Amino acid sequence: MIKRTIGGKALGFAVTLLLLIAVLHPFLWILISSFKFEQDLIKFPPTFFSEQYTFSSFTLVWERIPLLEFFRNTIIFAGGVMVLSVFFDSMAGYAFARIRFKGKKTLFTLILITMMVPFQVLMIPLFVEVYKLGMLDTYWGLIIPRAASAFGIFMMRSFFVALPKDLEESGRVDGLNEFRIYWSIILPLCKPAMITLGIFLLMNNWNDLIYPLMLTSSTEMRTLSAGLAMFVGQRSIEYGATLAAATLSLAPLVVIYIMAQKYFVQGVATSGLKG
Repeated sequence: MIKRTIGGKALGFAVTLLLLIAVLHPFLWILISSFKFEQDLIKFPPTFFSEQYTFSSFTLVWERIPLLEFFRNTIIFAGGVMVLSVFFDSMAGYAFARIRFKGKKTLFTLILITMMVPFQVLMIPLFVEVYKLGMLDTYWGLIIPRAASAFGIFMMRSFFVALPKDLEESGRVDGLNEFRIYWSIILPLCKPAMITLGIFLLMNNWNDLIYPLMLTSSTEMRTLSAGLAMFVGQRSIEYGATLAAATLSLAPLVVIYIMAQKYFVQGVATSGLKG
């Protein structure tokens, strides 16, 4: 029995180690390759490490593109969408989970159906709508169309369904309306779920390319992902600069995830994504 236990633990550790290497390998490859010379990146067969390293790719990124402006635009866009969407999604999720109203199931089903519609189907109508509203190439034109999401509503509703109903009943006994119950009683309890949803939204919008590229026309309004596309030409790709810019773009997300990892795991575990 002792040998079986030790063998099982060793096997579990080996499998976990292999999975860790498989997950971290792309990130380590990007990080190490961003310090390589261009000739080392394009040589065949490719190698993970190099004999020499340089900061020239990072210097080229700083000289070729307005990196600080791209960071500012990305923070405003992704951060604005995260804050508004978490707020509106949590309110909608609470309404679908706790409030009884006519057509609730039908409306919630229609919202879930929108998750199956590809973004490519909505690109032209969305562009025309933003253009006619005069919000093209503006922060609000980027933020408002994504101020709520079907996935966020579904996730928050799943979390609210798992909470005991005695909480809101006690609030009604004290004379609180639905918004006060949501704001004062329910909202403080869903901090892990809101942080988890916020991380999902931040990552999706931070790394999005097509959406900000479609709704912005000037270099001053480009986000990081759209700015990285400037290193990809029709006939050539600057691999070193592209990898260096990708490393700088990923660094804030890694730091944010490390800081919020506890809440992220707790939010996924407690939401349960119940139907």
